Amino acid sequence: MKKFLAVLLTVCLVASMAAFSLAEGKKTPSIAIVVAGSLGDRSFYDSANSGVEQLAADFGTETKVIECKEDASLYLSSLLEAAESCDIIAAVGWQFFDSLGEASEAFPNKKFIFIDNAFDEIPENMMCICYKQNEGSFLAGYIAAKLSKTGKIGAVGGEDADTINDFLVGYEAGAAYANPDIIVERQYAGDYEDPAKGKECALALYSSGCDIVFQVAGKTGEGVFEAAKETGNLAIGVDGDQKYIDPEHIICSMVKRVGKSIYDVVSDPDTYFKGGTVWSANMETGYIDVTYGEEGMTQQISDEIKAEVENIRQQIISGAIIVPTTLD
Repeated sequence: MKKFLAVLLTVCLVASMAAFSLAEGKKTPSIAIVVAGSLGDRSFYDSANSGVEQLAADFGTETKVIECKEDASLYLSSLLEAAESCDIIAAVGWQFFDSLGEASEAFPNKKFIFIDNAFDEIPENMMCICYKQNEGSFLAGYIAAKLSKTGKIGAVGGEDADTINDFLVGYEAGAAYANPDIIVERQYAGDYEDPAKGKECALALYSSGCDIVFQVAGKTGEGVFEAAKETGNLAIGVDGDQKYIDPEHIICSMVKRVGKSIYDVVSDPDTYFKGGTVWSANMETGYIDVTYGEEGMTQQISDEIKAEVENIRQQIISGAIIVPTTLD
């Protein structure tokens, strides 16, 4: 028996070393991500960057990151700069809608990925990735309504835009599914880079009786977490698993695996890059989910509610529950 186990371990080790060697020797296209905002938000943009960092770690992929810091005058020039040096350019943010078409036309031999938005007519050297954030937000809303003690919950959006509202309509629908009498209030910060504005919006919601607030505002959403801690209330994270930021007040996160989608396309473009098409990254494909932090962190959500959430997740995947959207 011991001899068998030793042989098995040796086979596994050889297999893993072979897999590592294949990854080490694999040549991937170079990738530049151009983010509309800036890194350090611990959500949307950092998620995109995590995919790029993983590509570099796994394959030695040549990478580049350009931050536009919400300066619209930089959108086109940044895309053109990225295309000068890299094979694949990922424009991260719906804000590139007015500039990406021109950039892709200027570099017809480069591949472009539009993250978080799509065109009616997509060039052959571009694919669009749209995420079903409304599906994950439905689960977040369900959880918030189940845990709320006041019967009133809220959400802070970065701005009043279709993509942000796609989160919010899902959140509101999930809350109503849990409790038809729940009250859901919205606040828009008008900014993705200012935690002070996020905190101001969240404090207004908590003062009005909301005891749980969902942040959908990038770096601005960090202020929501500050407000939750300051007032002794609860919050929900977005895009990345943000519970680690404050496990005592962040109950869960609606995860949008932007980094994984970029990683998949660049590591295997023959399979994933489909020019002229929209890729719908939904809950069924694993790019959308709800997470509860790492093992050992404080858990405000009971195992019973988590089981209910899993059941609802399966119903969304099967089509038994249709979640409203603003993006059709």
